[in-house]
Amino acid sequence: MKVALAQIAPSWLDREATVAKVVDWIGRAARQGCGLVCFGEALVPGYPFWVERTDGARFESAEQKEWFARYAEQAVVVERGDLEPIQAAARDGGLAVYVGCIERAPDRGGHSLYCSLAYIDAAGEIGSVHRKLMPTYEERLVWSIGDGHGLRTHGLGAFTVGGLNCWENWLPLARAALHGMGEDLHVAVWPGGQWNTRDATRMMALESRSYVLSVSGLMRASDVPRGLPGGEEILRDGEALLADGGSCIAGPDGAWLVEPVVGREELIVAELDHGLVPRERQNLDGSGHYARPDVLRLVVDRRRQGVVETLDEPSD
Repeated sequence: MKVALAQIAPSWLDREATVAKVVDWIGRAARQGCGLVCFGEALVPGYPFWVERTDGARFESAEQKEWFARYAEQAVVVERGDLEPIQAAARDGGLAVYVGCIERAPDRGGHSLYCSLAYIDAAGEIGSVHRKLMPTYEERLVWSIGDGHGLRTHGLGAFTVGGLNCWENWLPLARAALHGMGEDLHVAVWPGGQWNTRDATRMMALESRSYVLSVSGLMRASDVPRGLPGGEEILRDGEALLADGGSCIAGPDGAWLVEPVVGREELIVAELDHGLVPRERQNLDGSGHYARPDVLRLVVDRRRQGVVETLDEPSD
């Protein structure tokens, strides 16, 4: 199967414009005959780069409240149909899509935000929306804690594909859950940073004897909209790159198919041979012949977390 990693920058804090850009890059992947195209973490409408640059931990800060409100207004509401243009592009192009988004969840009151990874199949149907289990460090000031509902794998040609957000790729049990569901093609999405992807990608491939696609976003100083309130403070250090990419692909033997691509937008395309998976699992299959379920087992709770359970009398 041919796969694509779309290493792109968002139209930062603009949901509709970023969705339109995602649709364009899905079309590019489809024209190259790809069966899967993947986009970085939190791409729609972008990663919260302001938090660590604007005193994001200050309590009762009018500035931080304004940042959050702007972010929430541009977040994705799946139930409202915000992903429908991406679904249509997947259907028209006949390929599956993984896309990172900031989800505003009506089932949790409609104002808290989740870092979510949506899988859309080649028929344009949403197969899963995985809310990041644990936001990392300053992300916890903006994103809520997710749940196991989206820990799912999907059949895709000869492959079984699953995905995780950024540093939850470091959670052994989260990886093990997907391994146990038959995953042999893992999608790891990141906001951008070769320091994230260079070591973890090959490690995950060697551990699972699976292909690992690490897809990162990109964020340049020029991608911060001019005139954005607080934008000057974000750029005060003069960095040209807030996120430098680092998208890459490792095979089930841990070897690079594509080493980290840094500093530019690019559609990274590679051909994956599923036949390498069973060859590499001959001597290590962590959910199969190398497992000891009589000693070690994992329980995964895939119920969607909520605070209200409504019990109604049955209708006549």
